[in-house]
Formats: sequence, C-alpha cells, structure tokens
Amino acid sequence: MRHRLGRVIIGVLFSFGLLACGEGADEGAEEDVGTAPAALSPDGRYIVKFKNYSKRSEVLAAAGGGQVELELPDHDALAVTLPEPAVQAIAKNPNVEYIEVDPRRELSTQWPPYGIDLVQASDVDPTELSAASTKVCIIDSGLYTGHADLQGIPVSGYNGNLPWNVDGCGHGTHVAGTIAAAANTRGVVGVAPRNVSLYIVRVFGDNCSWAYASSLVNALDRCRSAGAKVVNMSLGGSGSSFFESFAFQSAYNAGVLSIAAAGNAGNTSTLYPAGYSSVVSVAAVDANKALASFSQRNADVEIAAPGVGVLSTVPWATPRISVGSNVDDGGLITGAAITKATGALVDGGLCDSMNAAWANKIVLCKRGTVTAATKVAKVQSAGGRGVIVYNTVSGWFWDSLGAGVTSTIPAITLRGDDGKDLLAKWLGATAELSTTRDKPGSGYEWWNGTSMATPHVAGAAALLWSQRSTATNTQIRNALNAKAMDLGAAGRDASFGHGLLQVKDALGYLLGGSVADVDDSAALCKAVGESCADDAECCSGACQNGKLVCK
Repeated sequence: MRHRLGRVIIGVLFSFGLLACGEGADEGAEEDVGTAPAALSPDGRYIVKFKNYSKRSEVLAAAGGGQVELELPDHDALAVTLPEPAVQAIAKNPNVEYIEVDPRRELSTQWPPYGIDLVQASDVDPTELSAASTKVCIIDSGLYTGHADLQGIPVSGYNGNLPWNVDGCGHGTHVAGTIAAAANTRGVVGVAPRNVSLYIVRVFGDNCSWAYASSLVNALDRCRSAGAKVVNMSLGGSGSSFFESFAFQSAYNAGVLSIAAAGNAGNTSTLYPAGYSSVVSVAAVDANKALASFSQRNADVEIAAPGVGVLSTVPWATPRISVGSNVDDGGLITGAAITKATGALVDGGLCDSMNAAWANKIVLCKRGTVTAATKVAKVQSAGGRGVIVYNTVSGWFWDSLGAGVTSTIPAITLRGDDGKDLLAKWLGATAELSTTRDKPGSGYEWWNGTSMATPHVAGAAALLWSQRSTATNTQIRNALNAKAMDLGAAGRDASFGHGLLQVKDALGYLLGGSVADVDDSAALCKAVGESCADDAECCSGACQNGKLVCK
C-alpha cells in the first residue's frame, strides 16, 4: 500500500504533542533551541532527544536534575523523569533537539482454534512448504518456555530489567501460541508452527501493567539487533510520539515489518504504534467474521483477524474437573470465580430453572436453551458450589457471563464427549472443580482482544517470508492486504481495513510472482539527519534549507 507522506505529515508538530519554540518568519534563520511538549506528562516522564548526546549529563544538571529511566544511545535520547520546572529548561537548552511526553503503552489481551481455519492457516499443506523459518520478535510480557505446546521451537530473548523467559501475566505466552504452537497432536496449533523462530523482549511485568513508548523503542532496537524480520506488538496507547514514530519508520526502511493491535476501546480513536504508517494495524473479528464490539474503527486499520474467544497457550494450569481417577480439562467461563470447589457431582439437565437439590453440589449443565450466564446464575442462586457446561457436540467451546458480569462460584465449559462420560460414570461421586491458575503449567484459555488478532497476522507474515526469503517487507505486506477477504463496505474501510486475513491465498499470491508490480518505495522516508532534496523525502516533512538534511 502507498502512503503519501505529504498528506500524512500535515500538522505533525501538533499531532505528536510538540510545540516549536522561537519560530520566526525567516525560513532561513537557524534557531538554536529545542522543542517543548505541548502538555505535561501525568507521570513526569519524558523523552529527550539530544543534538549532542555527549552533553546529556550537563543538560540534566543545568535543568536541576532528573531521574534517567532508560538510555537510548542509538537514538541520541534519554527517557527521564523530570520535575515540572526542568521541562522548559531542558527545552530551551541548545543541546536538545526536542522533549516530548513519553506516552504509556498497554496490553490490548490438539483443538485447532477456530481462527486457524478462519484465516486459512489450516489449508496450507505443510508438505509443500520448505523448512526455512523467519524470526518473529514478540514484545510483550515474556514467555513460559516450559509450555508443552511450545517445545521444539527455536526461541531466545533479551534479558533487560525483566527476564524474558518468565511470564506471570500470561499475555505473551498466549500471543506466542497463536503464532507458533506446535503441531504435536496435543493442545492448540499456531499459524506457523514449523516456520518460525521466536525472539522475546519483555516490557510488561507480572501485573500486566503499562510500559512506555521509550521502552517500546528500546525493545524494537533489540528485535532489530537479533535479526527479527517480523515484530508482534499486541499493545498500544493513546498518545503518539514523534520519537517513537521515527524509530518505527527507521525499522520499516531497514526491512522490518511491525504489526500492532488496533486497540480495544471500541471507538474511532487511533492508538499507537498501530497508528503509524510504518506499522500494520490489526482489527478483531469473531468466529462469524463480524467485527468485535471492542475493536477500534479508524482509517489506520489495515487488516482484520480473529480476536474473540481465541484459544491459546497460557503459563498456568487449565481449568479442570477431577472425579476419582478421572481428570478433564475445561475452559474458564469468562467472569466466573477463580477458585476451587468440592461437592457431589449431579445432573442439572439444561439448568434453565433453579433446583434446591443443587445446594452444595457441583452441577453438570447441558449446553443450550438458555445462556451459560443464566445457568451459572441458577446454580449459584440454589447454593450450588460449581458449574460445568458441557457441549452438545464433541468439540470445545468458549463462553462468557457477559460484559462486567461475575459469579462467586467457579464455572467451566467442557467438551461434549467428556461431559457425557461424567454423566455415565461419575454422578454422585465427590468432584473437585478448579479454575485456579496454578503456576507454572501448560494450560489453555480463550481470550478476547485485538491483542489476540495481531499474532495471527504476525504468524502469517512469518510464514510467507519463510517461503520467499528474498521478498521485501512491503511485498509481504502487499500480499497480506491484496488477498484479504473483503468484509463490510466494499474496498478498504475503517472497520476491517482490507479485510480478513487469508494465509493460503496470500502465500499463493506471493509465490505466484504477483508482487512484481509492488512499489518498494511505498511508505519509505528518510530519518532526521539523512540527506534530502526536498521536504517530501523526509519522514518529518522538512528538508533543512542550506544543509539538505532532514530536520
């Protein structure tokens, strides 16, 4: 796809929260001052871009000091926490190019998941693929490398402030499973189980809390140093960053394909880094190809993928029901209590009306007639201790109590065959129902979010690249977009972008030579300091007069 920089850059100083200082009418005048943020950071954290990085200590000392949070020497920048009076002082220092707010970046969250079929990943014949692999860098909450479904996959990572091979949050392990879970006759399977290696950079702690744009740029640098071609970012935040935008454009110009979640606010606002033209923005659909209610809708959305009820790997034990020697894995009903309960196992039928006999019991409920939320509410009102909703067919299914609804008792879903086995053999026996997240463990859960949609696209990009290693990132991007299944309004739209990811068709398009007409200069621009002939060549939209370098 082609991005016309002249149009994108209009108003860039305002959109990135920067305000030019001392700007005169004489275009040839050289003002030796930096730029200050248009607003103060609620956390007191800023990115300072230096004209002379060696002067950084002097700059901070002259401004009255500050706490250095992260050094970014490759970008001549620091992430610092500053008192309010120091912000303007630093902006006026002649050794500073600009200072801006460091915006937060947050997590946006064998039974082949439905998404593997929906995006045609299961239609790709593995016997027709070469054994080549593509390195995918996952910037997230880490990875539980001991998961049974992630064995045999080449994986390494960067140990910064947080160890990369630990994941108390679970988000990173869930993302990794969608990309690369092994085709090993157990658990789930990823989009590209045979054709990826993983590189992990951890920016989120065990509490799944937010990080910063500067941390994300530092992580991106680690991905590039490790040789990753694809970067998965199931994360985002509401504030754009001048510094961050340049870093992603630089990575794109160097051949990296960055892919990010569009966001989960369910409105038309743009989140970042997905909003940068150098990053692929991914929306979420459900099993019926309908747009997820939480998925962002804006002009930056580029492609859609499954993001509702996505089953993937987690670093803790799967919810389970234990009766005697029998143990069956189930799926957590979203909103149900995370706890353990013990009681006699009883048959509740459809559980569509309350029964006093369920008091202190674990109740088996057949799926259908009423919602899982209604079944759980009926059992809870009767004093039951737990609920198992089993399927009417053999497979798994995901369910939820509904937005904002919770229960005080545990509740899980179960495959139809397992439910019928419990009915036939174990009624009246003492059962233990557990939804606790015993760590570590090789478990599976259904999660929602554009975070879950993003790794489908990252895995697809890696698969395509593994089969045509000479392709450019623009050609991979073009193939994914060209063969996406058009949904919603005809052509590209704000909800689905180009449409639903179709892996097999995109692979055929790429290998069939249809990318020959792709303009590889599309979406490329020059970074600050690079030589230029006119404003249109620069990412900033400004080619400095006289010196002919991008400002």
